[in-house]
Amino acid sequence: MLMAVRLQGMDLEETSALTRALAESGQQLEWPKAWRQQLVDKHSTGGVGDKVSLVLAPALAACGCKVPMISGRGLAHTGGTLDKLESVPGFNVIQSPEQMQALLEQVGCCIVGQSKKLVPGDGILYAARDVTATVDSLPLITASILSKKVVEGLSALVVDVKFGEAAVFPNQEQARELARALVGVGAGLGLRVAAALTAMDKPLGHNVGHALEVEEALLCMDGAGPSDLRDLVTKLGGALLWLSGQAQTQAEGTARVAAALDDGSARGRFEQMLAGQGVDPGLARALCSGSPAQRRQLLPRAQEQEELLSPADGTVELIHAMPLALVLHELGAGRSRAGDALRLGVGAELLVDVGQRLRRGTPWLRVHRDGPPLSGPQRRALQEALVLSDRAPFAAPSPYAELVLPPTGAQQ
Repeated sequence: MLMAVRLQGMDLEETSALTRALAESGQQLEWPKAWRQQLVDKHSTGGVGDKVSLVLAPALAACGCKVPMISGRGLAHTGGTLDKLESVPGFNVIQSPEQMQALLEQVGCCIVGQSKKLVPGDGILYAARDVTATVDSLPLITASILSKKVVEGLSALVVDVKFGEAAVFPNQEQARELARALVGVGAGLGLRVAAALTAMDKPLGHNVGHALEVEEALLCMDGAGPSDLRDLVTKLGGALLWLSGQAQTQAEGTARVAAALDDGSARGRFEQMLAGQGVDPGLARALCSGSPAQRRQLLPRAQEQEELLSPADGTVELIHAMPLALVLHELGAGRSRAGDALRLGVGAELLVDVGQRLRRGTPWLRVHRDGPPLSGPQRRALQEALVLSDRAPFAAPSPYAELVLPPTGAQQ
């Protein structure tokens, strides 16, 4: 059946039927009726350094939303949101529907793993797709993503569809095809879905690796941190507030999410979520109120740090995400098989921005590793990730490219 779908495709009606069948294969989450309009969520197709969920869920909670985020583990070169959160000692991703409801009441958000009772049909198909080479089928991707969201009983969903060399789709046209399927099938199921197309050629933000990404997410919730991460968080959040009728325009929604980052209210919700999901309240407070240096002491750290120097003068044209992710994977930051243990302190910090002028011999990358020094091939792969040009310095473009919206009339 999977191979027939992969070869023949499915129209919107067929994809909707498959999505509905998967959603109904297990337990449905039920929330108080009064929450209907406030229930929102976000899903990402996966990238390198993508810590948006860690910031967006608490920021939306601070804006009055209820965010029952069911998230995934990392596989291949992409990191999983659950793995990142588990680098905070004590954090528990396993929460029952009753515990999720209590978290939504008290905090406004939770980030949890997919339980066996929710969408078991998708778990079976997902495993079968893996061994039948049907992972890249658009209808199957659409049904897999949306079935998990339909059971959450949402008012609105935004899907971050990545395109580029470190994404599932190499170009914007293919990403737009998935975006349209998600939006169309969502509308057929009574779910308001918008899909953002965002570039994933270079890592998002400066930090890649579990504990390092938690540090950077906290920096974003301090109202600081890299501009590309903040831009994505505020725009995706703004689209959700508007789509669920909680803001008059996308711009108003975006401004409200930005205010939650700047006034500390998003960080306050993050602290409450950590404590609500098993982290010692004292540790949660210290992490959220500490300086970056203090935070580093509280999270898992790699044993060694190694810096790479710029081989020449030039302007940073691009930093390829893929070679970086693959080397970190070799160093223990990723899984080759489900269930593999991770080295949570392993990762890398980009010390330069795209568009910046760099002098030869200046450090541009700091690798955090547990094992022996980087091998020759690893150093070479990393150095080749840095692309220099001789043009004048420039402002790096935002990764946010476009938003695919539901048909008019489906929005309110």
